[in-house]
Amino acid sequence: MQGDEARILLGFSPGSRPSPSQVKEAYKRKVWDSHPDLFPAHQKSQAESKFKLISEAYSFLLSGARRGDSHSASYERVVRRGVPVSQGGRRNHALIKLPFLFLILGTVSLGGLNVSRAYKKQKEAYPSHNPFLP
Repeated sequence: MQGDEARILLGFSPGSRPSPSQVKEAYKRKVWDSHPDLFPAHQKSQAESKFKLISEAYSFLLSGARRGDSHSASYERVVRRGVPVSQGGRRNHALIKLPFLFLILGTVSLGGLNVSRAYKKQKEAYPSHNPFLP
């Protein structure tokens, strides 16, 4: 989608440079008018395609995707990879998973400790004379 198409679709003049707040407001207004759930069944497919075009125009204008814009290229890298390559971004899945692993192991071990203490307390309070029961 070209920039002028996106601007016209959201109600701006072709050469204008709307601010992000203006783009959001125009998007909300257009979405409210063209949401597929507001139309009868026979018009739903047409409204859905228009809704998708409006969403694409919104994401295009909000991301600042212009031809030759270095900001948009770095934005694409951040969205796809998580960290810009220029800043030495690597995949550190182990570092991301490690805190969650500690949380799970800690919860399981503390839960097991509490169960063990409760079992011993119950055994002391009600001793069993049956040799087959613990």
